[in-house]
Amino acid sequence: MNQKNKYSTNACEVSGVSVHHLPLIQDNRGELTFGEFTTHIPFTPKRYFVVYNVPDSVTRGQHAHKLCDQFLICLSGAVSVTVDDGRKKEDIILDKNYKGLFIPSGIWATQRQYTESASLLVFTSELYDPTDYIDSYSDFIEFRKNLI
Repeated sequence: MNQKNKYSTNACEVSGVSVHHLPLIQDNRGELTFGEFTTHIPFTPKRYFVVYNVPDSVTRGQHAHKLCDQFLICLSGAVSVTVDDGRKKEDIILDKNYKGLFIPSGIWATQRQYTESASLLVFTSELYDPTDYIDSYSDFIEFRKNLI
């Protein structure tokens, strides 16, 4: 068994956001990647959802959460994620199924440029609550001002 990469985390320019390179094990039977909650993924999820069959011209997300943290893994294909803390923005390409993106609450996130085969798995720290969403960018900026 060959472990291709050691687990690592890279901080982003955007406050609290981090890219996680999850363990990848390769041998003559194929490849395996995994994540352990609270070890590799920084919370125990209460919910997950999968986004797929997204036309390449469609933009998704375009919101922030007041309380909910998210962890995104593109299981196949690729998707571009823009994270924004109101001061800094960064584009992150999720194109490996052993690469995860932690987005804490209070960060504006947008997903776009889904490839045809893209399948995006999202773990959330909270159950779905429509009142947790900040859908207006100007409201998001006000929310961020109140955090300082």
